[in-house]
Amino acid sequence: MSSETPEEPIRNTQIGSTQLTLLGTAHVSRASTDKVAELLGDEGLELDAVAVELCRSRADSLTNPDALAGLDLFAVIRQKRAYMVAASLALGAYQQRIADQFGIEPGGEQRMALRLAEARGVPVLLIDREIGITLRRAAHALGFWQRLNLFSGLFVGLLTREQVTEDEVEQLKQGDILETAFAEFAQDRARLFAPLIAERDRYMAARLRQEAEQHGYQRILAVVGAGHLKGLSEQLAHEPAAPAEIIAALDRVPPPSRFWRVFPWLLAVVILTVFAYGFARSAELGWHMVADWVLINGGLSALGAALAGAHPLTVLGAFCAAPLTSLNPTIGAGMVTGAIELSLRRPAVGDFGSLRDDVTSLRGWWRNRVSRVLLVFIFSTLGSAAGTYLAGFRLIDHLIN
Repeated sequence: MSSETPEEPIRNTQIGSTQLTLLGTAHVSRASTDKVAELLGDEGLELDAVAVELCRSRADSLTNPDALAGLDLFAVIRQKRAYMVAASLALGAYQQRIADQFGIEPGGEQRMALRLAEARGVPVLLIDREIGITLRRAAHALGFWQRLNLFSGLFVGLLTREQVTEDEVEQLKQGDILETAFAEFAQDRARLFAPLIAERDRYMAARLRQEAEQHGYQRILAVVGAGHLKGLSEQLAHEPAAPAEIIAALDRVPPPSRFWRVFPWLLAVVILTVFAYGFARSAELGWHMVADWVLINGGLSALGAALAGAHPLTVLGAFCAAPLTSLNPTIGAGMVTGAIELSLRRPAVGDFGSLRDDVTSLRGWWRNRVSRVLLVFIFSTLGSAAGTYLAGFRLIDHLIN
């Protein structure tokens, strides 16, 4: 059965012997926070557990302001996770901008649920998929140019200081913050719906089943976004395979296609072959080609590092590294520049502490040493990538002419 109000829909369902109450919350409605307080207050529901639409990293960011201080930037650079970390920060900035505009606390309903559950001594169940995995699966669902358009538009759009429009507000009341933020810049929204919404509906349903089966909870309140209420209810109505299998499948990040695994090596072989052919024709032509390769590839990577506000030695490092790393697919220019910048301008404790506030403005991304390292990685990598193709065409032009 179900009972719904326009702002705070509630649905009741059964998982075996577990009575589950689903509360749909609006991202920009103070009423949602009040409804959570009502259901978890002294005269609220009798509960054995409270589930929230949060993953571990998002929960830590809500409850522990110093959680970012433990961020290992060297590991982020080495594992090429700078794009995902930067995207997560940009999404957080978008949520903060909404909160500032409407005078509400970011993640207020989830924070209220966490606080009251702790006060009542009720276990908290984190049922959402890790945001990093969701973003990576969303990126994988798109083609290369769609992905580039999406993430470039995402950063530009989320860093603007323009007010959130009424249409965006209405979408947030009925939908999901990830879907709303991404959909504006996605040319094919249908391909994003699966990783951002449908997969997370399945994931959260499986997590709820898993917790109910393992711990025998009889009464659970699940606080989820209104945009997930219908899909989550439908998933819970079915009798799926083992929840652990569903969770493992949805936590898996698909590997790049065989073409994209082979392409960097193929490109390196082609460029080296072009160099060899140039030297075979004449030493003068060969060295001319090498000079163009270094100037174009290294120059554009250095330009990217400079635009990111990198240290002069980091800019020099980009110029020297990019022509070499472009011929070695196992290491990128951004890995070198990020490491140099981090060693020259190691972030202080205050940089981590102010990171969430700083990334809400364009200037703050350059002012904060943590976010600037991410920008150095991204911009120098993009510069080197552009330089590889431009320089490659220049080399072929030398041979033709």
